Amino acid sequence: MEITPSPSPPHSGRFKLFDQLELQEFNDKYVIKSVESPNRGFSISRLHGDIQPLNSDNDGGGCDESSVSPSKTSVIYGVVGTIRLVVGTYILVIISRKEVGEFLGFPVFRIAAMKFLPCNEALKFSTAQEKRDEAYFMHLLRVVESTPGLYYSYETDITLNLQRRCKLAEGWMSKPIWKSADPRFVWNKSLLDELIEFKLDGFIIPLLQGNILMFLIFHVIYLTHTSTLPLLNLRFGAAQLKIKESSASVTLVSRRCTRRLGTRMWRRGANLEGDTANFIETEQLLELEGYRSSLLQIRGSIPLLWEQIVDLSYRPCLRIISHEQTSKVVERHFHDLYQRYGDTMAVDLTNKHGDEGQLSTAYAAEMQKLPHVRYVPFDFHHVCGNSNFDNLQILYNQISDDFQKQGYILIDAEGNILEEQKGIIRSNCIDCLDRTNVTQSFLGQKSLTMQLQRIGVLSSIEFITMFSEEYGKFRALWAEQGDEVSLEYAGTHALKGDLVRYGRQTIGGIIKDGMSALSRYYLNNFQDGDALDLISGHYSVNRNGPSPFQLNGFESFSYLPVASAASALIIGGLTITSVTVQQAGRQAQQYLSTVIWAGVTAGVMAVVKANGRQFCSRPRLCGLM
Repeated sequence: MEITPSPSPPHSGRFKLFDQLELQEFNDKYVIKSVESPNRGFSISRLHGDIQPLNSDNDGGGCDESSVSPSKTSVIYGVVGTIRLVVGTYILVIISRKEVGEFLGFPVFRIAAMKFLPCNEALKFSTAQEKRDEAYFMHLLRVVESTPGLYYSYETDITLNLQRRCKLAEGWMSKPIWKSADPRFVWNKSLLDELIEFKLDGFIIPLLQGNILMFLIFHVIYLTHTSTLPLLNLRFGAAQLKIKESSASVTLVSRRCTRRLGTRMWRRGANLEGDTANFIETEQLLELEGYRSSLLQIRGSIPLLWEQIVDLSYRPCLRIISHEQTSKVVERHFHDLYQRYGDTMAVDLTNKHGDEGQLSTAYAAEMQKLPHVRYVPFDFHHVCGNSNFDNLQILYNQISDDFQKQGYILIDAEGNILEEQKGIIRSNCIDCLDRTNVTQSFLGQKSLTMQLQRIGVLSSIEFITMFSEEYGKFRALWAEQGDEVSLEYAGTHALKGDLVRYGRQTIGGIIKDGMSALSRYYLNNFQDGDALDLISGHYSVNRNGPSPFQLNGFESFSYLPVASAASALIIGGLTITSVTVQQAGRQAQQYLSTVIWAGVTAGVMAVVKANGRQFCSRPRLCGLM
């Protein structure tokens, strides 16, 4: 359901973006302007991609719209930004959206579809190599158009958590939204430069990749006195009190950091600056009777220098990269966390044997050098197996004292801060998806109980787990969140979703996990992540430099359909071998054919196994670190 257009941002006390735009397509330019305020907008040349603001009351300049009618007019819902490639410039716009809920009372939208508008008429004057390079980059832009999990609001900054919002100076909400946004979580940060340069504040939408899920957890029925009571005295059951009914909502907001974006196998560990792959801040927000309470948790890849290069095997080997900066990398990572969140407790959920065990041991050794960070190893698979979700209580017993001391932020109806979160738990497994999500949901459930007890909805002997319907909704919320962040990093739904939803695995869940595992195998080997490097600004197109795609040698095979051809040869060879074996018993002359086809098949399989890395897609624009 679409919302009505908003007032022009400069005329409202709180800044608000233009929420419906008109896109006019002319032969030589695109014109984008507000539906409500047609004099507010800009044009962009289809030849070179130059931006020019429309005439305004302030400057009297800008572009002069011709009397020629546009060839096409349509409604769009936002401008994501612009990117310059080898020859052309491309502007990304939102063509479909869906309202998914609210964040602190402000409507939030998820992008349903977006489209790049080409401004590349100059391509006709380019060299053959420039055209080939541009074509590949345009292919990457088509990949970007289907990016999942992009959220935004026209009225507030959703990159900021509740506690950080409370620390900002008064009046910050009257300024352009992009100015207050946390740059770590602005997915389109590198695409906004030109819009910022031309001061098109009403069109600049900071996008968040992650998820925002919200539901009404229950109708709270509790008893309250007619006079004002202290916060902790709200309790069930006193005869002299009157019944009051209210509602509580729980919202999960996950914010993916853009500093080390990439696909699952091609972005592991940390870079030299201490930024880690799949780093996500998750906020669990409770709203009840004017009270707002929030718990923050974070996840991120093990902050060492390590890699897991795909080679067509199901589980490629983990390799720790020996580097003189390793200790500094770990130190930088946790120093940054301390500056932002306070004391950090690192919960390591990896296996303690095999490749994972070696990585975990190296991680533990580095953590010994950081006495101000508590490191807690917990072998999730060994303790919980595939179905013993309740065994996470063992982990909780180890960390409960520190977890409760870290607390959460709590704000009353008058805006007074009653509690503040004083630290954070950083969880990781290998992917920071499945085991991590199960663990974070368990801690979220513990904190929700503490918050409801603190507000007075639950007594000290009551827990959210005692309310089966509401607890079921809560677990489903976390399971959906796990699916969405997994889709963004691994391309599939999360594994172990049943543990979050039901506290146990089901037959259906096992089948779903199996399908997701097969999908992950394919995506690991044949999805390279170049599109993310391009759109995040980690790779910048150099219009005057050499082509990045002129490769030599056997490695270039990975960019041809060799993997498909090899698979066809293996399957075909096995089939023909099987047939000729059956015939060999009846016709001796088939024996030689059987031997030949068996030899060809074995040879192809040996080549593929020996050169598995070359048959896989791999990033070509940026290095792994």
